Amino acid sequence: MNNQYFILRHGETIYQTKKKNMTYPWPEKSPIKLTRRGQKQIREKAKRLKKGKIDLICSSDVFRTGQTAEIVAKELGLKVIFDKRLRDINLGIYQNRPKKEFYQDFPNPKERFYKKPKGGESWSDVKKRTLNFIKEIEKKHRDKTILIVSHGDPLWLLEGAVKGMTNQELLNEIFVKKNYIKVSELRKLTTK
Repeated sequence: MNNQYFILRHGETIYQTKKKNMTYPWPEKSPIKLTRRGQKQIREKAKRLKKGKIDLICSSDVFRTGQTAEIVAKELGLKVIFDKRLRDINLGIYQNRPKKEFYQDFPNPKERFYKKPKGGESWSDVKKRTLNFIKEIEKKHRDKTILIVSHGDPLWLLEGAVKGMTNQELLNEIFVKKNYIKVSELRKLTTK
Protein backbone atom coordinates (compact mmCIF):
# COMPACT_ATOMS: atom_id res chain seq x y z
CA MET A 1 0.00 0.00 0.00
CA ASN A 2 1.19 3.53 -0.84
CA ASN A 3 -0.41 5.06 2.23
CA GLN A 4 -0.50 4.38 5.93
CA TYR A 5 -3.95 3.77 7.42
CA PHE A 6 -5.55 3.94 10.82
CA ILE A 7 -9.04 2.63 11.46
CA LEU A 8 -11.40 3.96 14.11
CA ARG A 9 -14.77 2.53 15.06
CA HIS A 10 -17.39 5.12 15.97
CA GLY A 11 -17.92 6.07 19.62
CA GLU A 12 -20.48 4.55 21.94
CA THR A 13 -24.19 5.07 21.23
CA ILE A 14 -27.30 3.85 23.05
CA TYR A 15 -27.03 0.74 20.86
CA GLN A 16 -24.04 -0.30 22.98
CA THR A 17 -25.84 0.53 26.25
CA LYS A 18 -29.66 0.62 26.52
CA LYS A 19 -30.45 -0.94 23.12
CA LYS A 20 -27.59 -3.44 22.78
CA ASN A 21 -29.99 -6.27 21.89
CA MET A 22 -31.33 -4.34 18.88
CA THR A 23 -29.89 -3.76 15.42
CA TYR A 24 -29.54 -0.18 14.22
CA PRO A 25 -32.40 1.28 12.19
CA TRP A 26 -31.69 1.96 8.52
CA PRO A 27 -32.13 4.45 7.22
CA GLU A 28 -31.94 6.43 10.44
CA LYS A 29 -35.24 8.24 11.01
CA SER A 30 -33.46 10.53 13.46
CA PRO A 31 -29.73 10.81 14.12
CA ILE A 32 -28.25 8.26 16.52
CA LYS A 33 -25.79 10.36 18.47
CA LEU A 34 -22.78 9.35 20.50
CA THR A 35 -23.30 9.15 24.25
CA ARG A 36 -21.34 11.56 26.46
CA ARG A 37 -18.99 8.68 27.21
CA GLY A 38 -18.65 7.95 23.49
CA GLN A 39 -17.77 11.60 22.75
CA LYS A 40 -15.18 11.59 25.55
CA GLN A 41 -13.58 8.38 24.22
CA ILE A 42 -13.30 9.88 20.74
CA ARG A 43 -11.81 13.14 22.04
CA GLU A 44 -9.13 11.04 23.78
CA LYS A 45 -8.41 9.16 20.53
CA ALA A 46 -8.24 12.47 18.64
CA LYS A 47 -5.52 13.70 21.01
CA ARG A 48 -3.54 10.50 20.36
CA LEU A 49 -4.01 10.91 16.61
CA LYS A 50 -2.41 14.37 16.72
CA LYS A 51 0.94 12.59 17.10
CA GLY A 52 0.15 10.41 14.06
CA LYS A 53 0.19 13.35 11.62
CA ILE A 54 -3.05 12.40 9.88
CA ASP A 55 -3.40 13.91 6.39
CA LEU A 56 -6.91 12.77 5.53
CA ILE A 57 -10.05 11.57 7.33
CA CYS A 58 -12.52 9.35 5.48
CA SER A 59 -15.77 8.34 7.14
CA SER A 60 -19.00 6.48 6.66
CA ASP A 61 -21.79 8.98 6.02
CA VAL A 62 -23.97 7.60 8.83
CA PHE A 63 -24.56 10.08 11.68
CA ARG A 64 -22.67 8.26 14.46
CA THR A 65 -19.54 7.84 12.32
CA GLY A 66 -19.85 11.37 10.99
CA GLN A 67 -20.06 12.72 14.52
CA THR A 68 -17.01 10.64 15.46
CA ALA A 69 -15.04 11.85 12.44
CA GLU A 70 -16.00 15.50 13.04
CA ILE A 71 -14.72 15.35 16.65
CA VAL A 72 -11.37 14.08 15.35
CA ALA A 73 -11.34 16.53 12.44
CA LYS A 74 -11.91 19.49 14.76
CA GLU A 75 -8.99 18.41 16.96
CA LEU A 76 -6.69 17.91 13.95
CA GLY A 77 -7.88 20.88 11.89
CA LEU A 78 -8.96 18.71 8.96
CA LYS A 79 -12.07 18.19 6.85
CA VAL A 80 -13.89 14.86 6.54
CA ILE A 81 -14.49 13.02 3.28
CA PHE A 82 -17.72 11.01 3.57
CA ASP A 83 -18.16 7.80 1.60
CA LYS A 84 -21.16 5.48 1.64
CA ARG A 85 -18.90 2.46 0.96
CA LEU A 86 -17.80 2.75 4.60
CA ARG A 87 -21.36 2.32 5.92
CA ASP A 88 -22.29 -0.47 8.30
CA ILE A 89 -23.61 -3.74 6.94
CA ASN A 90 -27.16 -3.53 5.65
CA LEU A 91 -29.19 -6.21 7.43
CA GLY A 92 -32.25 -5.52 5.28
CA ILE A 93 -35.48 -6.69 6.95
CA TYR A 94 -33.61 -7.18 10.25
CA GLN A 95 -32.73 -3.50 10.70
CA ASN A 96 -34.24 -1.96 13.86
CA ARG A 97 -35.25 -5.38 15.18
CA PRO A 98 -34.00 -7.64 17.98
CA LYS A 99 -30.59 -9.14 17.06
CA LYS A 100 -31.81 -12.59 18.13
CA GLU A 101 -34.20 -12.63 15.13
CA PHE A 102 -31.27 -12.24 12.73
CA TYR A 103 -29.18 -14.86 14.57
CA GLN A 104 -32.11 -17.32 14.56
CA ASP A 105 -32.43 -17.06 10.80
CA PHE A 106 -28.65 -16.89 10.16
CA PRO A 107 -27.22 -19.21 12.84
CA ASN A 108 -24.14 -20.28 10.84
CA PRO A 109 -21.57 -17.44 10.67
CA LYS A 110 -19.84 -19.05 7.66
CA GLU A 111 -23.02 -18.63 5.62
CA ARG A 112 -23.13 -14.89 6.36
CA PHE A 113 -20.32 -14.44 3.84
CA TYR A 114 -22.60 -15.39 0.97
CA LYS A 115 -26.20 -15.46 2.28
CA LYS A 116 -27.90 -12.13 2.57
CA PRO A 117 -31.06 -11.11 4.38
CA LYS A 118 -33.92 -9.87 2.21
CA GLY A 119 -33.05 -6.32 1.15
CA GLY A 120 -29.60 -6.56 2.75
CA GLU A 121 -26.02 -7.60 2.11
CA SER A 122 -23.63 -10.41 2.93
CA TRP A 123 -20.25 -10.02 4.61
CA SER A 124 -18.64 -10.59 1.19
CA ASP A 125 -20.60 -7.62 -0.18
CA VAL A 126 -19.27 -5.42 2.64
CA LYS A 127 -15.71 -6.68 2.16
CA LYS A 128 -15.90 -5.94 -1.57
CA ARG A 129 -17.15 -2.37 -1.15
CA THR A 130 -14.57 -1.50 1.56
CA LEU A 131 -11.76 -2.94 -0.58
CA ASN A 132 -13.00 -0.91 -3.57
CA PHE A 133 -12.83 2.17 -1.35
CA ILE A 134 -9.19 1.42 -0.37
CA LYS A 135 -8.19 0.74 -3.98
CA GLU A 136 -9.63 4.10 -5.05
CA ILE A 137 -7.86 5.93 -2.20
CA GLU A 138 -4.60 4.20 -3.15
CA LYS A 139 -4.95 5.53 -6.72
CA LYS A 140 -5.75 9.08 -5.59
CA HIS A 141 -3.18 9.55 -2.80
CA ARG A 142 0.47 8.68 -2.21
CA ASP A 143 2.46 8.61 1.03
CA LYS A 144 -0.41 9.93 3.13
CA THR A 145 -1.55 8.93 6.60
CA ILE A 146 -5.28 8.32 6.39
CA LEU A 147 -7.84 7.74 9.12
CA ILE A 148 -10.88 5.62 8.22
CA VAL A 149 -13.89 6.00 10.53
CA SER A 150 -16.48 3.28 10.16
CA HIS A 151 -18.44 0.51 11.88
CA GLY A 152 -17.57 -2.86 13.39
CA ASP A 153 -18.25 -5.24 10.48
CA PRO A 154 -16.78 -3.08 7.70
CA LEU A 155 -13.60 -2.43 9.70
CA TRP A 156 -13.20 -6.08 10.74
CA LEU A 157 -13.72 -7.23 7.15
CA LEU A 158 -11.45 -4.55 5.67
CA GLU A 159 -8.66 -5.29 8.15
CA GLY A 160 -8.88 -9.00 7.38
CA ALA A 161 -8.98 -8.44 3.62
CA VAL A 162 -5.92 -6.17 3.71
CA LYS A 163 -4.09 -8.91 5.63
CA GLY A 164 -5.20 -11.48 3.06
CA MET A 165 -7.24 -13.52 5.55
CA THR A 166 -9.55 -16.29 4.42
CA ASN A 167 -13.18 -16.28 5.57
CA GLN A 168 -12.29 -18.92 8.18
CA GLU A 169 -9.40 -16.79 9.48
CA LEU A 170 -11.76 -13.82 9.70
CA LEU A 171 -14.21 -15.90 11.75
CA ASN A 172 -11.37 -17.06 14.02
CA GLU A 173 -10.48 -13.41 14.66
CA ILE A 174 -13.87 -12.75 16.24
CA PHE A 175 -15.03 -16.10 17.60
CA VAL A 176 -11.72 -17.64 18.77
CA LYS A 177 -9.29 -14.74 19.31
CA LYS A 178 -12.07 -12.29 20.30
CA ASN A 179 -10.28 -9.64 18.25
CA TYR A 180 -13.32 -7.80 16.85
CA ILE A 181 -12.72 -4.04 16.82
CA LYS A 182 -14.41 -2.42 19.82
CA VAL A 183 -16.45 0.76 19.92
CA SER A 184 -14.11 3.80 19.73
CA GLU A 185 -11.10 1.52 19.22
CA LEU A 186 -8.24 2.85 17.11
CA ARG A 187 -5.94 0.48 15.21
CA LYS A 188 -3.16 0.80 12.67
CA LEU A 189 -4.12 -1.06 9.50
CA THR A 190 -1.27 -3.34 8.50
CA THR A 191 -0.77 -5.97 5.84
CA LYS A 192 0.33 -9.50 6.84
